[in-house]
Amino acid sequence: MSKRTIKDLLKKPEIVGIGNQVTVQGWVRTKRGNNTIAFIALNDGSIVHNIQIVAELSQFDENVIKKVTTGASLRVTGKLVESQGKGQAVEIQASEIVVLGSADPELYPLQKKGHSMEYLREIAHLRPRTNYFGCVLRLRHAMSYAIHTYFHNHGYFYMHTPIITASDAEGAGAMFTVTTMDLNNVPKNANGEVDYTQDFFGKHTCLTVSGQLEGELGALALGKIYTFGPTFRAENSNTPRHLAEFWMIEPEVAFFDIVDNMDMAEDFIKFLVRFALENNMDDLQFLNDMFDKELIERLHFVVDNKFVRLTYTEAIDILIKSGRKFEYKVEWGVDLHAEHERYLVENHFKKPVILTDYPKEIKAFYMKLNEDGKTVRAMDVLFPKIGEIIGGSERESDYEKLLQRIRDLHIPEKDVWWYLETRKFGTVPHAGFGLGFERLMLFVTGMQNIRDVIPFPRTPQNAEF
Repeated sequence: MSKRTIKDLLKKPEIVGIGNQVTVQGWVRTKRGNNTIAFIALNDGSIVHNIQIVAELSQFDENVIKKVTTGASLRVTGKLVESQGKGQAVEIQASEIVVLGSADPELYPLQKKGHSMEYLREIAHLRPRTNYFGCVLRLRHAMSYAIHTYFHNHGYFYMHTPIITASDAEGAGAMFTVTTMDLNNVPKNANGEVDYTQDFFGKHTCLTVSGQLEGELGALALGKIYTFGPTFRAENSNTPRHLAEFWMIEPEVAFFDIVDNMDMAEDFIKFLVRFALENNMDDLQFLNDMFDKELIERLHFVVDNKFVRLTYTEAIDILIKSGRKFEYKVEWGVDLHAEHERYLVENHFKKPVILTDYPKEIKAFYMKLNEDGKTVRAMDVLFPKIGEIIGGSERESDYEKLLQRIRDLHIPEKDVWWYLETRKFGTVPHAGFGLGFERLMLFVTGMQNIRDVIPFPRTPQNAEF
């Protein structure tokens, strides 16, 4: 007698064979029936769909059946048969039911349906058992697998960059300090400032906001690398687009220019979306039917269209001439907001868009300066509903130009001396980008809040689970 996942039984019943004995284990979603028979919907997390367990009550101890309530865990053995009802091809005629763990129906928080997303965030330890979050977590796994698959198949090396760092790659300043000092007795220097020389690392260190700078070091030795790991921002923001802890994918490639970078970004993101459509349609269909009626159409929109490429300056001109009244003013030199980006994608071009050549004042110090002296070889990939989903650039490979940008922005040279040295010894053109994993998950799942695409969201005043 074989133990099988519910996914195997529903998708490949021929493996077991109709009429044969099977054993499944999972959690009760619902139980209904009458005085003679019970129909139990069982789910083990392998698929969004449940398998129906048919139990003739006369064959079971009454006390066992009473414990079969929503949330309880069971081991069921029985015969796999063709289903007599609609909605499933097979079901199990139970011959043995073992209650592995009971769930008091008066106390189980998921006893009822229709809970709000806000409520489910309060019970993050249980929300993976809901259909919504089961779909999200399976898709999150699938996208992680697809990311590694894509880069492995294209000759990239997975590089682990440090989580604890002394550099602020983005220049944002909103970083979490890492310290072992006694916060009730912090040592100070002669100037009254915190004396970090007495700390564990002998200097001020923080949780990383990006693995890019260290990733570039790997690319300048291995040629093609990517990072995929947690990053942190200490921004006191409670918007549906911000997390304090999130994951980033950051490829870096030696001998790449901005065009190569755009080609890679488009091919990569299309691969991920196509992977989800080909391997997780059950989850996508559920989310499409129950949450976002345009989800699958939007995913095909990305896969089926060639991305439009234009400069920031051209985009500004389009936005100004659109006649649309935006909440944020449009003029050359401003950083575009989601409303501007979505207008270009959803209304003007009706295709995904890649913008390039942004003003240097609104982009990071490491981006390659164009010949006009005003813009840099930055590139942002814009998607429907999301706006920017990928941000990247060709990196400045000229030592003198990079040094001048660092000085212009008053970045301490002592903090980035190692980064500058790579431009002294065998510098090459190179490029890369960053894709926020949770931003990708928002797009793939159609969820509205970034807190709902990560198992345990970290936000201001929230680190409960």
